[in-house]
Amino acid sequence: MSVQDYLDKHMLSRKLEDAVNAAVRAKTSDPVLFISNHMRKAVQSVITKIKARQILDSRGIPTVEVDLHTNKGVFRASVPSGNSTSMYEAVELRDGDKGVYLGNGVAKAVKNINDKISEALIGMDPTLQSQIDQAMIDLDKTEKKGELGANAILAVSIAACKAGAAEKEVPLYKHIADLSGKTSPTLPVPAFTVISGGKHAGSNLAIHEIMILPIGASKFEEALRMGTETYHHLKAVITEKYGAHNCNVGEDGGFAPNISSFREALDLVKEAISRAGYDEKIKIALDVAATDFCIGKRYDLDFQSPQKSGQNFKSAEDMIDLYKELCSEYPIVSIEDPFDKEDWEHIKHISSLGICQVVGDDLLMSNAKRIERAITESACNALLLKVNQVGTITEVIEVVKLAKEAHWGVVTSHRCGETIDSFIADLSVGLASGVIKAGAPCRGERLEKYNQLLRIEEELGDQAVYAGEDWRQ
Repeated sequence: MSVQDYLDKHMLSRKLEDAVNAAVRAKTSDPVLFISNHMRKAVQSVITKIKARQILDSRGIPTVEVDLHTNKGVFRASVPSGNSTSMYEAVELRDGDKGVYLGNGVAKAVKNINDKISEALIGMDPTLQSQIDQAMIDLDKTEKKGELGANAILAVSIAACKAGAAEKEVPLYKHIADLSGKTSPTLPVPAFTVISGGKHAGSNLAIHEIMILPIGASKFEEALRMGTETYHHLKAVITEKYGAHNCNVGEDGGFAPNISSFREALDLVKEAISRAGYDEKIKIALDVAATDFCIGKRYDLDFQSPQKSGQNFKSAEDMIDLYKELCSEYPIVSIEDPFDKEDWEHIKHISSLGICQVVGDDLLMSNAKRIERAITESACNALLLKVNQVGTITEVIEVVKLAKEAHWGVVTSHRCGETIDSFIADLSVGLASGVIKAGAPCRGERLEKYNQLLRIEEELGDQAVYAGEDWRQ
């Protein structure tokens, strides 16, 4: 075949002429680079290769990482993992071989990506997120993604989302906003973990964590500074009261002093906020995770202290009285999982009191059916969104729409087993979730999310909107 025949066959003469004309109009100083980029843009991107591997998360436990290739580049994603799983969430596929990573390996999930998912998706347009996700759901054929593994499917879904943004030449958060129908991306209020307890730490505190929300900041950059300054003041307060050895941190980066009293922990946080000078600008949130210490119909507030366990049981009614007292004594604006995940009666009761936002985590598991029931029964008024409990970005968008249509708050959340993937930062902005819960302003895998939000705010410039006082809208 002659050169001319080759040019004619692929219609290159016209394409080259168009590129040269564009370079002339642009008066570019580097025509070769301009024409090269122009030609690349003229080629529609498709998925050309998907390669998965096993990596370790922030706890040293295996998780899945994916490199998704298109003719525009390589897009990497890795998935988080939690300490506990539920029958209501998508299935995280583990190998179960106790001789390898204590049974926590993800070689099966990796193999499913490399052998099955890859074959099904090669040639697809990465901008068609819903079609990509549906192709994987159809391939899996189970309700909770138990065949391929939600960890396998989600890793590919996130990588495809990143590739789709690149193909459209827009920021990731903008692409997510487009997918969800949002027109105004919003920077979320960060819910910084400052005290860790429960299963996240080795202290005697029953509840999972105490968080601070800088809702009085004017922009995200200021919120990050306020939260970080308060975090360091808290370290000083704990050191003065209990010694430096009580400043160890939990899995999420929160301090884990060896205390058991809710009020004692809240007093520490309140003192730190005051020392930082943010009494009127920072509010407090609790993640109780009450399912972890619910025995029958009672709550063992000393479950973290084996020598005292059973001596401080509370009924659900006692817990309601406690929450009412705490909300009147401290600037608490949100309580997550105040009761056992199946105690719908008392969750509805506390929500009806209107003393603060009531967030469903274990109650909902980001499960559409559970969310619909909670909306119908007015069981809570906010969703804790964990992408790995859902399994695909398309379904994540749908559950957020459910919550938003019910006028709920939405909290985009990390997991205790995190990676350096900052995807949930862009997700929280694109979906305008209002709040992001990504741990303490400490530890690299947590800070990567907050630092990405700084970059997004900088990129948006004068168009940047911080949720602030409107964190629930």
